[in-house]
Amino acid sequence: QVQLVESGGNLVQAGGSLRLSCAASGGTFSSYFMGWFRQAPGKEREFVSAVTRLSGNLYYADSVKSRFTISRDNTKNTVYLQMNSLKPEDTAVYYCAAGAPGPRFIASMYRTARAYEYWGQGTQVTVSS
Repeated sequence: QVQLVESGGNLVQAGGSLRLSCAASGGTFSSYFMGWFRQAPGKEREFVSAVTRLSGNLYYADSVKSRFTISRDNTKNTVYLQMNSLKPEDTAVYYCAAGAPGPRFIASMYRTARAYEYWGQGTQVTVSS
């Protein structure tokens, strides 16, 4: 069983930056690919970014590409999301998630919530205009 705890959410002005962290425990961190999703009020949870187990591949939603950077440190069991040039539409609860690829796993699955087995409780990011 993997436990995920996000931190770093805050209130920030548009154009500002935040760095989210997600600390994992209870499993072999490097066995899991990691993702960030977000959910704004009244909207469905959406994919933000993902990183493969050894950071060989990174994935981003078009809405955050060039502004957000995902990274992981397998020695610290932590995944990060550096968010720059924040916009009011980035306001949401951000969730960290972990998954393990199965025998029929394909790259497009990194962008789908159902590919992830473990989820954190979320951290609130609010961007004011």
